[in-house]
Amino acid sequence: MKITVIVPAYNATTLPECLKALREQAGTDTEIIVVDDCSTDQTREIAANSGATVLWTSQQSGPAAARNIGAEAASGEILFFVDADVVIGPGTMERVQHDFAESPGLAAVFGSYDDSPAEPNFLSQYKNLLHHFVHQISNENAGTFWAGCGAIRKEAFFTVNGFDAKQYPYPSIEDIELGIRLREKGYSILLDKQLHGKHLKRWTPLSLLKADILRRAVPWSKLIAESGVVPNDLNLQTSQRLSAVLSALIFGTPLLMLFIPPLLSLATAVFLLVLLMILNWNLYSFLLRRKGPLFLIGSMFWHMLYYIYSGITFVLCWFRFRPRKTAKKPASVIK
Repeated sequence: MKITVIVPAYNATTLPECLKALREQAGTDTEIIVVDDCSTDQTREIAANSGATVLWTSQQSGPAAARNIGAEAASGEILFFVDADVVIGPGTMERVQHDFAESPGLAAVFGSYDDSPAEPNFLSQYKNLLHHFVHQISNENAGTFWAGCGAIRKEAFFTVNGFDAKQYPYPSIEDIELGIRLREKGYSILLDKQLHGKHLKRWTPLSLLKADILRRAVPWSKLIAESGVVPNDLNLQTSQRLSAVLSALIFGTPLLMLFIPPLLSLATAVFLLVLLMILNWNLYSFLLRRKGPLFLIGSMFWHMLYYIYSGITFVLCWFRFRPRKTAKKPASVIK
């Protein structure tokens, strides 16, 4: 099966590293397409010098539109989407080929970031290790898709009309929404836990909060509210919903001091924290083994904060976007 790799790019300083890894694993019949989303730097020249086919958008339109343009031009049976800030791991191309060859009925496959993030700062390490862990413990029979390092049969991709570039004109949950439509059509999606890519992105507090809340929590909560179905997978497992409640209660325990003795308030906070640690022990022990106790303490703070702002966003979106049941008007009485 011929693979077409599609890389959407906008001012991607990491593009050379991404393309280098792709070229090293590309077979003679592998096609690499870079779609430039109106970059203001040397993205097109870098892509062309690497030997990739270069396409571009007529105006900045987001990665969903860029991937669709690449898919339209692709000659391969398999569309392999790789983000410009991802370096695929050793044997990735072979593994994608193997997954589709082993399962003729498989429509899509995706992996995760590896457990060795490139950026050394705390938030980049934490965010990428969290992504890796969540994907590693999730159901292999996936109910969604991830386009950072994920492949789809071209036929299935066009059957569901590709990414929704109109609804998602910026980096968001366009891949998650595509995965949901694939499953609704009866297609199977595999989460291959051996399929890894190294993430080169540097996270800061501002960029993390903006991405988590505006680009993921809000649109994903809106999607769930409108469908009325809350999935029990990836970041929405039952234990994680309970963790969101516990995190909010822990952050709110200082208010208890207004009504109960300080020692009792502190004991309540400790009790809730122990419950949270029990619910998330697999994650916390993983972070402890990988980075040590100080890293774990910082991670727990950001993890609780994540639960709180994601939970608040979900509740607000649920009431804002949930379909309202219209009351039936009583039949007119004819006299």
